[in-house]
Amino acid sequence: MIRNALISGAGVTGLALAFWLDRAGVAVTLVERSDGFRRGGQAVDIRGVALHVVAAMDLIDDARTLRTRLKGMSMLDAEGNEIHRTEERTYSAGRLDSDDIEIFRDDLCELLINALSEDVELIYGDSIRAIDQRADGVAVAFESGSDRSFDLLMGADGVYSNVRKQVFNAEADVVFPMGVVLALFSTPNFIGLDDWQIGHRMNDIGYVIYPSRDKRELRIGVGFEAPEPPLSRSDIDAQKLAVSKSCAHLKGDFPRFLDAMKSTDQFYYNELAQIHMPAWSQGRVVLAGDAAHCASPCRGRARALGLSARSSLRMNSCVTRKISRVLSRLMKCACGRMSI
Repeated sequence: MIRNALISGAGVTGLALAFWLDRAGVAVTLVERSDGFRRGGQAVDIRGVALHVVAAMDLIDDARTLRTRLKGMSMLDAEGNEIHRTEERTYSAGRLDSDDIEIFRDDLCELLINALSEDVELIYGDSIRAIDQRADGVAVAFESGSDRSFDLLMGADGVYSNVRKQVFNAEADVVFPMGVVLALFSTPNFIGLDDWQIGHRMNDIGYVIYPSRDKRELRIGVGFEAPEPPLSRSDIDAQKLAVSKSCAHLKGDFPRFLDAMKSTDQFYYNELAQIHMPAWSQGRVVLAGDAAHCASPCRGRARALGLSARSSLRMNSCVTRKISRVLSRLMKCACGRMSI
């Protein structure tokens, strides 16, 4: 019997899992290494089966209220001149006449957090230091110094999952870097972009830019060839410098975006990778989302740099596509009787 569960990672995947486990009567604890709720990031598409899952959560109307409302996009050359425009689609949302819901990642996470019951425990500014599986549960030591036990541990902590590294063997055999970096950052909307998206893709570099819902910020995503050797995941200054160097040839307004990037605290940098796991569970530990099966934003086309928030961040919602058939199996999986 599963009475309580710990979820590592309070992103879309972790919060969706918390919602359903809480509804199933499981006492849920979420631990997130960030000091607090993280603003910023690009957009997530809710589409296909995910639309039915969000409807089952009774969140579909709220999600539609929070959706982006872009009216089209322009493609620019390296000088910042428009070379193409369309009112039929955008990089991030695809066709604008579809029933899909494009919603910013932070808006979706906030929507999910608000949907959790008061029984869900959310711990910020901490992470898992050690994991010890036992016959009757999982003993977890936190970086903060506390020790607790849970019936189930779920790793929803991204491509470079801390839980996966500690529990599953041969980390290097399941993570396949693609040689491409995705950097996301926010700046003030000093160009007055309104319900419109601008993008660029040429010579192994691409970007997509669009305004936040309140139009005060610009959400900017940049893709480029990963530097060698890879940068430390904790060295933010080096990561921002790499973005600046890779984009130094871009003209128009882009130098202003790079200047604003230097001081923003809404900055994300990651080398894209695919995850190939032979099994997503081991004993009472289960992986979900990108930690388990990230197919990567570029879907294997690293050089094409199809820098699209629609494809790049849709992977964060893959848990919703699996929730309906996976969650009912987690209880069996945690007892070691099957792999997802």
